[in-house]
Amino acid sequence: MGTTEYDVIVLGAGAVGENVADRAIKGGLTAVIVESELVGGECSYWACMPSKALLRSAQVLRAARHVRGAAQAVTGDVDVQAVLDRRDDFTSHWKDDGQVAWLNSAGIALVRGHGRITGEKTVTVGDTVLTARHAVVVSTGSDALIPDIPGLRGADPWTSRDATSVKVVPSSLAIIGGGVVAVEMATAYAGFGTTVTVIARSKLLEAMEPFAGEMVTEGLRELGATVLLDTTTKSVHRTDDAVVLELGDGSTVTAQEVLVATGRTPRTGDIGLETIGLKPGSWLDVDDTLLVRGFDWLYAAGDANHRALLTHQGKYQARAAGDVIAARADGKPVSDAPWGTHVATADNQAVPQVTFSGPEVASIGLTAAAAEAAGYQTRVVDYEIGNVAGASVFADGYKGTARMVVDEQRKVILGVTFVGPDVADLLQAATIAVVGEVPLDRLWHAVPAYPTINEIWLRLLETYGRP
Repeated sequence: MGTTEYDVIVLGAGAVGENVADRAIKGGLTAVIVESELVGGECSYWACMPSKALLRSAQVLRAARHVRGAAQAVTGDVDVQAVLDRRDDFTSHWKDDGQVAWLNSAGIALVRGHGRITGEKTVTVGDTVLTARHAVVVSTGSDALIPDIPGLRGADPWTSRDATSVKVVPSSLAIIGGGVVAVEMATAYAGFGTTVTVIARSKLLEAMEPFAGEMVTEGLRELGATVLLDTTTKSVHRTDDAVVLELGDGSTVTAQEVLVATGRTPRTGDIGLETIGLKPGSWLDVDDTLLVRGFDWLYAAGDANHRALLTHQGKYQARAAGDVIAARADGKPVSDAPWGTHVATADNQAVPQVTFSGPEVASIGLTAAAAEAAGYQTRVVDYEIGNVAGASVFADGYKGTARMVVDEQRKVILGVTFVGPDVADLLQAATIAVVGEVPLDRLWHAVPAYPTINEIWLRLLETYGRP
């Protein structure tokens, strides 16, 4: 090949790596991305986009069935093959030509192959040795964690990749786990008519407000799924035509396939960390500028640093990392105070997330329990979203709950959670309120349009009390 020296070398061409390289280029540097799979990464082909495509059709159908007049027009079920075909379009049929074309248009070089760090600012790809003048960035992402359940690995379980790229939908599916992936895939497959059994070691969506998991559990059961809470999986084995799971109480669950959705593990086991004194397969500990602690040239953005395993948060980190690398390379001032240009401050207590279940869960910031554990003096305000006029128009019998967690000393919002149909689009306003630390007395002047579900903001403020 030609050039082997660049200002920045990025390991991983997912959404995070692309954004790091793009910001570095915009800062006047040269950049190369090393990728062994598809340019575009997990989100484009096996996670965010295909999973939401699988969920959307049944979601639209359910929404229509909850509005009289539209409900009478809905006479059929989801066309599963059409859903899969639409999913294939979103993944570009697992071809990355379009993503590669974007790299070229952005001036980002691409090296195909498995990259390993082989020394300071050095990455080897096959027989090619790449050298970075300023930085190497690890944005290799994460893989599904397979827990040590006897027989599980030998049973050839599905991971999220299998669930989102499926060609033929199984008649039955057992899901081990209770987090976001478990909930979303249970929702998607129940929408296909698959017999779904969720086996959760504790509750669903435990990191969120308790009512979120409770309402999602109820929603899955209404879709026909079996949800087993506080249940362990003792062993798994595959027969000629099924997978059998033995549960902690001695009972069994039999399904055509089993999906493991119990967490993630860093994709850092074979990238040469041992050559620079780090442990292979470990999460990379970074400061708020995404610089790996103990180094002045190694950065990690996205899942690999374990700060917030969400695509949008990884892209946020990537912009900060690319910009700070360019600033440091040029000897420019670094804005690394909280909420500065070159830091990912929002990772700490202001991470937004949507779980595309039925009902949806949209949250930002701290839960009531997390705020209390962090030492804040708080007041928690709840309100039923279904009592808002806009919600009653949106769907007959709308059921939903909103929670606002207030820092009583500063009179600002620490966290907000919405649970209900189509609450995802309520989240950005909440994110701005939390990140901007907008005082409650100022929020009274942010007037929600009537009749929209956004009027929930007025009801939360009224319940809290006008200053």
